[in-house]
Amino acid sequence: NIINNFCSGLIVLFERPIRVGDVIQMGDTEGVVERIGIRASFIRTIHGSEVIVPNAKLISDQVTNWTFSNRLRAIEIPVSVAAGTDPQTIVDLWTEAATKHPLVTAAPQPQALMTKFGADLIGFELRAYTNRFSEWVNIRSDLAVAMHDALTARKIPLR
Repeated sequence: NIINNFCSGLIVLFERPIRVGDVIQMGDTEGVVERIGIRASFIRTIHGSEVIVPNAKLISDQVTNWTFSNRLRAIEIPVSVAAGTDPQTIVDLWTEAATKHPLVTAAPQPQALMTKFGADLIGFELRAYTNRFSEWVNIRSDLAVAMHDALTARKIPLR
């Protein structure tokens, strides 16, 4: 195991599939790469704990590197409203709300899309992007509150 982790550490250091500062996910663990050592790497989770990952796992297991080629992160918020609501009103309200948020990128541009409709509901999804990866959860929350406020102000019921 020691030799395997050492060789894997060399691969990680030279091939650079992950770098210090990258946000990675392995199974249920997601966090920022704090340090890459010869035997193991250190990942700081969103909760502040440090996970020590043997380098062999970084080479042999599936690793999602959220920031490998760029720092954009998609924000997707699905919501359904009552049937009979004007779809264009929802699209305009939510696109405007996302465009006004200072941490949502202008390119790619935020979009509100109608995703389904039925007898009792119309489904929509807001899609926006941010390059502030560590603040993604807060930005998503801000957008959800803005979407809720826009619906409440116009007395549009959720489904």
